[in-house]
Amino acid sequence: MTVNATPGDAAAEFAPLRPKLMRVAYRMLGSVADAEDMVQEAFIRWMKADRTEVREPEAFLRRTVTRLCLDQLKSARRQRETYIGPWLPDPVVEEQDEDDVTLPLMLALERLSPLERAAFLLHDVFGLGFEEVAATIQRTPATCRQLAGRARDHIREARPRFHVEKQRGLALAEAFFTASRSGDMKALGAMLAADVSVHADGGGKRPAAAAPIFGFDAVMKAHESLVIQFRSHGSKLVRTSFINGLPGFITREADGELTTTALDIENGKVAAIYVVRNPDKLRHLH
Repeated sequence: MTVNATPGDAAAEFAPLRPKLMRVAYRMLGSVADAEDMVQEAFIRWMKADRTEVREPEAFLRRTVTRLCLDQLKSARRQRETYIGPWLPDPVVEEQDEDDVTLPLMLALERLSPLERAAFLLHDVFGLGFEEVAATIQRTPATCRQLAGRARDHIREARPRFHVEKQRGLALAEAFFTASRSGDMKALGAMLAADVSVHADGGGKRPAAAAPIFGFDAVMKAHESLVIQFRSHGSKLVRTSFINGLPGFITREADGELTTTALDIENGKVAAIYVVRNPDKLRHLH
């Protein structure tokens, strides 16, 4: 049994668990700011709780964060119904993908019900048994097993199928940046899959395609137009990195704002390009 008598003790016990709780909250919500809010609210509740009765602080806090996220998802979904243009999750920049929750999978999670999303993430991603999942989302273990099963059926195609070795992925990202900014359309075309797509999230606050762009010819035409802008206004590479589990890069554009570009690589070709330009989603990168 854990006995914590002071706020200092509570904070000290909470601190090492914060990264794990952020991973749960972010993967539930797709928003760094909202995830931080949920984790902070969990900390407030932790401070107020009778911690002498808490045998497993991590389980207690994970349950608290998950339940807060389930409530938050209701309002988040209403907001996304009026979102301008394609919606993408906030970019999380990592040295290497930590698990198989890549950006395409996070987009697929958006199509699930909140309970399906929670059951899948807690069991399939974070490795909890269905008894613990049931205690967390307040359903029976049998129901949680069904929820996770339905989730798997819905998102099977979005699960990562091609692992990209770190240095190879970063090299492809840098080559893509160079070709797309310099106007080397031959080199750029050689990198793209026939069914390549572009998904750009400007949130109505910065210029971005109003709808996804599909197909090799359409994507090449879009980049030909962009090259003209890059030549006159510039686009500076800040760094290459893994973004939401995909190789990509961060740039600073002529307006001074950051942009992230993540590349979904399949069989050595770029199958999808995910660009986040909405400044609200990039604040945490500054």
